[in-house]
Amino acid sequence: MSKVLIAALVVVGTFLLVAAVLVIAFYAINNRLVALQETCNSSWAQVDTVLQRRYDLIPNLVNTVKGYATHEKTLLEDVTRLRSQWAAARTTEERATAATQLEAGLGRLILVAEQYPDLKASANFRDLQYELAGTENRIAVERQRYNDAVRAYNTAVRQFPSSWVAGVMGFKPSTAYFEAATPAREAPKVQF
Repeated sequence: MSKVLIAALVVVGTFLLVAAVLVIAFYAINNRLVALQETCNSSWAQVDTVLQRRYDLIPNLVNTVKGYATHEKTLLEDVTRLRSQWAAARTTEERATAATQLEAGLGRLILVAEQYPDLKASANFRDLQYELAGTENRIAVERQRYNDAVRAYNTAVRQFPSSWVAGVMGFKPSTAYFEAATPAREAPKVQF
């Protein structure tokens, strides 16, 4: 074999090796982005599950409170309306907004319950309140997990070299973070 042929084989072999490494790296990064995107979807599904649990508990809570607080009809209607808005929401952003509004309504409903000692003493109301409090804690945990999954996905989509793969394969950063409602960002006023 001539030296030229050997040199050509070395160059072609090196090129093929580098090309193979790049193709493997490309698909490894793509697979990582797909896995992170699926983690976001799975995390959202878990948030949706605990939001559904809260949605299912609300009619029981509202009916229990109705028996004691008939003059708080507007508040009860608002909570029911907000529950329906959450059920009608189709996108992640719509569901997140509806869930935040529903939380505010439930907070007002709990304040009404504080004004009625007989209601607080009702075993049914207490049980529902504990269930709702447990559900709210689950929602907070799942929201945090979802936000963590979105953060990890967004970081991967924007970091080099995965940003190149993300651009080629059509991965876009997500904007569907859960955020606190504007009133929740203000310090509460406590009066005695």
